[in-house]
Amino acid sequence: FFNHEITTKPNGDTLRESEDRSFNIYQMNYDEVKTYDVGLKVNPRFPQQQKMRAVKPLLTDVIDSVEAYASPHNKKPVFYNIETKCSPDGDDIYHPKPDVFVDLIMKVINEKNLQDRVIIQSFDVRALQYLHERFPSIKTSLLVEQADHIPFAQQLKALGFIPTIYSPEHTLVTALLIKQCHDMGVKLIPWTVNDRSEIDKLKRLGVDGVITDYPNLFNTGK
Repeated sequence: FFNHEITTKPNGDTLRESEDRSFNIYQMNYDEVKTYDVGLKVNPRFPQQQKMRAVKPLLTDVIDSVEAYASPHNKKPVFYNIETKCSPDGDDIYHPKPDVFVDLIMKVINEKNLQDRVIIQSFDVRALQYLHERFPSIKTSLLVEQADHIPFAQQLKALGFIPTIYSPEHTLVTALLIKQCHDMGVKLIPWTVNDRSEIDKLKRLGVDGVITDYPNLFNTGK
């Protein structure tokens, strides 16, 4: 559903918090979705955001835009980290069931021939389990929240296979957790790290990367 923090309605009014869930993207067609702006209202959590007109893009639009930009600028190909935003209580209400969701994503990935350049991440083990069964060559990442309170070994047992990446909330990262992952051949990439000093701390601990809202931190050193 559209988020009140960033959404402007087609009539120019801003979305109120109490209205969020009534503007259900899953129940709209894309022509309807495109009438809502998500770039002109500055998100209070991102004060550096530049105001510009923007609509929620299709996955194909994102990939085409990135490839068009990256081709003349990057020597290395771009990897895509795509998340399935789903949970059992939202099935067929705010999103498709996990198998349908994954199949829709993979249809685009296969059409764009990106099988070797994509990671699918999710908090929902159902999506990862289906992906692993149906598309075993695709890299997977298990997302973990601090509130889960489930030991690493039990999480993998519940998942049923060894993912490519283990991606916990950054406050959960310890030297022991990194060792446990690396001993199993799993990369550890925490989220969401928006402070350069915290990024440096995690790098010293030995993480394999970080998820951040500010990739420019790597260029500025700030």
